Amino acid sequence: MKIFVANKKNKIENVQRKYPFSTILDITSTSEYRGLRVLSPFYPHRNIPVPGMPNKKATCVEAVWQGLKVFKGCGVDYDTFQNDTMKNIKRSVRKYGKPLGHQYGDKLLNYEDARWLIYLPTYLYVLKTVPSVSRTIEKIKEELKKRDVVFLDYNTNCDLLDYTKPLSHAGLVKLYIEERYPLFSEKEQYISTQQSLMNKSIEDIIDAIKHNERYKEHIYSPYIKSIRECGISNWNEIAALSGEKCDGWKTLVNEIKEKDMVNKQLSLFD
Repeated sequence: MKIFVANKKNKIENVQRKYPFSTILDITSTSEYRGLRVLSPFYPHRNIPVPGMPNKKATCVEAVWQGLKVFKGCGVDYDTFQNDTMKNIKRSVRKYGKPLGHQYGDKLLNYEDARWLIYLPTYLYVLKTVPSVSRTIEKIKEELKKRDVVFLDYNTNCDLLDYTKPLSHAGLVKLYIEERYPLFSEKEQYISTQQSLMNKSIEDIIDAIKHNERYKEHIYSPYIKSIRECGISNWNEIAALSGEKCDGWKTLVNEIKEKDMVNKQLSLFD
């Protein structure tokens, strides 16, 4: 069985329609079930080690992430480490000014390195060591033996290498259960593997288009070239290549997808 991540802002009936016969679990801080709320980065488990500060502890993952932020007009906020309310934890640009990075010992990390050296290991610590979290993970694994599971999260960016959007903690839970949660020491290997998967998927898309009965090379070859050059990674991005003058392209893409002519590996990018 598989794990999927969906946006909590979507209507639940739409999620049910897209993932029929699946168990839908809201693992955000606003979940009605405490056993699922414990997976939220905002949940105050307490005594969470602060990376780069051996003697400091924080209440939750988000408190670590937000507290270590450094802005042009404000440095590390030690009070944030102690916020156990699950509210008012985020420190915004609007309030504090231009962000400079995250403090890590005596170093100021950029966003990319902070994700790998601060956020990922801190959340992993919670997944591995907090008893209530471990119990929830085991229950999810049992459910997966019977049916697919859909995690609801406010953020749905599951790509560790996409630094333009906040990371989905649901995606991290998925990786952890699948035993694919990467460490910083595995970063380069992870990047290489993801690039190989993406390249294979792109070639599968192109191959499917070429073998579709409606494919005409003189019409679609520019878009196939665009797929290769633009780093396309999902169906929406492919369809977006159609533009206003090429509606047939989007139709073709949808036909290919519906007929499942593309390698199953594409599900990684849905």
